This record gives sequence, structure tokens and C-alpha cells, in this order.
Amino acid sequence: MNKIALITGGSKGIGLEVARSLLSIGYKVCITGRSQESLKRAEDNLSAGSALKTVAVDVRSYDDMADAVASVESDWGHIDVVVANAGVGHFAPIQELSIDQWNDTIDINLTGVFYTVKATLSSLSNSQGYLITIASLAGTNFFARGTAYNASKFGLVGFTQAAMLDLRHEGIKVTTIMPGSVSTYFNGRVPSDADAWKIQPEDIGQMVVDLLDMPPRTLPSKIEVRPSQPPQK
Repeated sequence: MNKIALITGGSKGIGLEVARSLLSIGYKVCITGRSQESLKRAEDNLSAGSALKTVAVDVRSYDDMADAVASVESDWGHIDVVVANAGVGHFAPIQELSIDQWNDTIDINLTGVFYTVKATLSSLSNSQGYLITIASLAGTNFFARGTAYNASKFGLVGFTQAAMLDLRHEGIKVTTIMPGSVSTYFNGRVPSDADAWKIQPEDIGQMVVDLLDMPPRTLPSKIEVRPSQPPQK
């Protein structure tokens, strides 16, 4: 197998476990993150040798993304799968949400995905590849204190579905995965035994593998996934 994947936000959580899942089926994987320290921890965790590449990237910069893609293509020739996973959450009532928090959320969760797609599109087109975005059930369910996050994820779902319509006749599959509660380090949380009821990051990794195993004629374009037995209120 000579399949190549690029995963943004791959140093921990969902991105790290998607990388692990793809490495386990023979992919070469490049993960991006904002700090060399977090990428080094991920590299040590995955222990994948030459099958793993790490690149420090800020998805808010198109030039960063373009440089990362050029680096992957220089080393490995092409990209077959892109998982746009990098994300951030700022939660506050609209009265308290700052301009910087709004801009950071939209720039990473929405514009960052646009930059990721634009930077990888030529390579995906050449390889008849697969684009997967990691959205959220917050992309269809609004909630208090979620103005910035809801806006970014509603936008991401719409962006991905429209891109799917643009790209499917070019042989590029496009899917958005919309998880509910996931046991990750998102928004400063530290996973614990109390999170056992939540979706686990490796579950999303398995979902990505399953999507790649679908027949070429079939496209699950939008997937809502939630804990099967959340705590009863």
C-alpha cells in the first residue's frame, strides 16, 4: 500500500486516534499541530517510524497549510486522504464573548478548513482522494453560550456538504463527521474514567477506516454520531 493521509490537529484527541487507525492499516500519515512539543509527544505515542511525518502548522495561515502540503508531496509524492480535524471552542454568553474569541473560533474551525481544502485539492484530485471534515452535533443543534462554536460548526457542515456536491464528479469523496460528546482534551478538559460513557477518540478513528472501506459507488456524506447511552437527566 502506498496511501498517504494528512490530518490537521493530529497531536492529540480525535486527530491522534485517526492517525493511529490509519497507520494500523498501512497508511503513511502526516499530522499537523501548532507546537513542536505536542507533535513530539504524538510522535512518541504513535511510534510509527518513517510512516509518520509531523509538521508544525497554524491552520489560520494558508501559507502554512500550503507549505505542509508541499512538504508531504516532496517526501511521499501525493495525498490520498485529508482529515480536517483542527478545532477550538470558546464558550460564553454573547454578552461576554470577545472579538478575539469569535475570530479565533471562526478562523480555526471554518476558515482553517477552507485553507486545508484549498491547499490539498490538487493532490486529492490527482489521487481521486477522500476529504473528511470533523464537525460536531453543534453543527445542527444550537445551545446557550455557543454562538461562536455553533456558527463555526453550522458553517462547517454547510461548507462540507456544498464541497461534496462540487467535488464528487471529480472523483473526490467528501464526508463530514458530526460527533456528540467525545472524551478528549478539547477546551482544556482532561479525559478521565468519568468520561467512559462518551464517544472515545478511537471510535472516530474506526469510523474513518470504515468510510475508506466503502464501495466507490457509495458515499455517506454526513454522519451524526452520539454516545449510545448518555447519562439520564
